[in-house]
Amino acid sequence: MVPEARSKLKAPEIGAIILLCGAAIVLIGLQLWWGWALLALSVLALLGCEEQFRKDIVLLNISLIILAMTKINTDISYAHIIEMAIPLGLAVAIPYCISRFVYKDHLVRFRFHHGRSWYKTEILYIFVTLIVSYFLLPFYLKNTGAYLNWMVEPGTSPLIRFFLGTNALGLWDELFFISTVLGILRRFLSFFWANIVQAVLFTSFLYELGFIGWGVLMIFAFAIIQGYVFRKTDSLFYVITIHLSIDLILFLALLEAHHPEWLNIFIT
Repeated sequence: MVPEARSKLKAPEIGAIILLCGAAIVLIGLQLWWGWALLALSVLALLGCEEQFRKDIVLLNISLIILAMTKINTDISYAHIIEMAIPLGLAVAIPYCISRFVYKDHLVRFRFHHGRSWYKTEILYIFVTLIVSYFLLPFYLKNTGAYLNWMVEPGTSPLIRFFLGTNALGLWDELFFISTVLGILRRFLSFFWANIVQAVLFTSFLYELGFIGWGVLMIFAFAIIQGYVFRKTDSLFYVITIHLSIDLILFLALLEAHHPEWLNIFIT
């Protein structure tokens, strides 16, 4: 069970979270160097916070530092896959290992299954997201030119790496932003505010990856909805299924945007 959030945070604790969000936007999303100053201030603010808050939120600071030092883009060369996969893995593994083996409170958990079959409405929801994605993603990519942030090279190997990389990143998004970020924040914030914060961090990361323009609003809304879906189902496997279903549409939309002669299945 997720611990009940404390009823009221102190000013340094509120400041630490606001600075953490600001650092994510500036340092990861906008890639501006002075975001390091915001991140440093966020860490310093923890000194005035209660011990439990300080111990848990510093895990998010550690992950944010790792992400800020990672070259996040859509390059699918073998070298960059390794260069990006290792730090992203550490950003998830370090908070989990510290929570489990050092703090021994199991705050960071990966709840893959809720112990029941999916309801018909949950299966229907997946199809609805596929339909919305079918119309929205191709339009967005072409309308903003965001598809140019992804390289779609011909050849079996590049296309397989592109497909696997897209799905691996979608899986990582849910492991980090839902299980790790949202899981930690829910100890101290109401679900509403914890979800807002994870959505800000999620959007900052995806903006750096290439979702520019009004895609920021689309990604933020998606992150918020994923948080609520996870709260309702308590199934990481379910939210991952939703995410990977959308990533399939993204993959196909990018193929068509770059090589319309290969594929012609979208009407937007």
